[in-house]
Amino acid sequence: MKSLSIKFLRYFFSYLFFFIVFQVHAIQFYSKAEVLKTIQKVNNQWQLSHSEPGKATWDEAVYQTGNMAAYFVTKNSKFRKYSENWAIHNNWKGATSDDKTKWKSNYGETPDYVLFGDWQVCFQTYIDLFNLSPDSFKIARAREVMEYEMSTPRNDYWWWADGLYMVMPVMTKLYRVTGNTLYLDKLYEYFEYAKSIMYDPETGLFYRDAKYVYPKHKTSSEKKDFWARGNGWVFAGLAKVLTDMPKNYIHRDVFVNHYLKIANELLLSQQKEGYWTRSLLDPKQAPGYETSGTAFFTFGYLWGLNNGLLKGKRYENAALKGWHYLSKIALQPDGSIGYVQPIGEKAIPGQIVDKHSTANFGVGAFLLAASEMTKFTNKIESKK
Repeated sequence: MKSLSIKFLRYFFSYLFFFIVFQVHAIQFYSKAEVLKTIQKVNNQWQLSHSEPGKATWDEAVYQTGNMAAYFVTKNSKFRKYSENWAIHNNWKGATSDDKTKWKSNYGETPDYVLFGDWQVCFQTYIDLFNLSPDSFKIARAREVMEYEMSTPRNDYWWWADGLYMVMPVMTKLYRVTGNTLYLDKLYEYFEYAKSIMYDPETGLFYRDAKYVYPKHKTSSEKKDFWARGNGWVFAGLAKVLTDMPKNYIHRDVFVNHYLKIANELLLSQQKEGYWTRSLLDPKQAPGYETSGTAFFTFGYLWGLNNGLLKGKRYENAALKGWHYLSKIALQPDGSIGYVQPIGEKAIPGQIVDKHSTANFGVGAFLLAASEMTKFTNKIESKK
């Protein structure tokens, strides 16, 4: 009872602070045309400065998920072609080993880490391209890898938060293509394992992996350490999963409830400028702007508003404040995206993250948020 009362007071005062701060700062309206112009500017800048196809590694593959989202709202054929060239360059594969006896699922960057989720996120884009122009070879490797994985008795493939963005949507996308419900059942089974090692039921947030679970690991202020981008991976991943998961799937409510818990918890840690700090519950751990986590959270909020899972001004305000940060602070005059924390796995005290700090996955996250913002502004404008 005591812990319940403390939790109630924490939420009450946090919401009071939220409404005072967020209502004082007027929410700016953004037009659909303005957001589309921003998408074109950002993505053209990135693609002109990165004209050669990259590898099918996770960071480039995450950018490609954002690029495809940008294509779907802009219908800019150059964006689609950019992803197609990348897929062809990588032979529609992730890690390339064909020897199943050597396939590994722990961290690794060599061809035999086929079962490691960082090498599977590329399948999201391959499936999107398949859906636009079906040819079985485009998803042959995706099906081979995921169906082999599902044939094993293991359920421990997702042992880090990032993996929930990298692979969960692959499984729902492949369900949509094949109609095979095993993709959904294994998704649920693997998600339950991931929760068992890195989920915090008090907050609804996820630790980056088992190394960071409180009280084994704490911030310098002795607090729980929830990495922003790590929870961004989860929140965005849940939104993508729910997009393709059937409304009548037996375990759908599990994913909906986790999505809603994160959406409510994140309201408490958003900064007045609209961003989230790298350690969500301890802003002093690594203070200052950060774009990748903020972009995934903004995407997640906008997706919920666009799809009816979130309703009300508090969620709209969070989404619009997030977009304000992304479009007015993270976005630089030349179209580059700044304040992206470099590749890592935690909030690092003293790490420099400034307007020159950019990365492919950060641009991809920005494009995801911008694409959902386009849909949101379209809904608002259609009501006028």
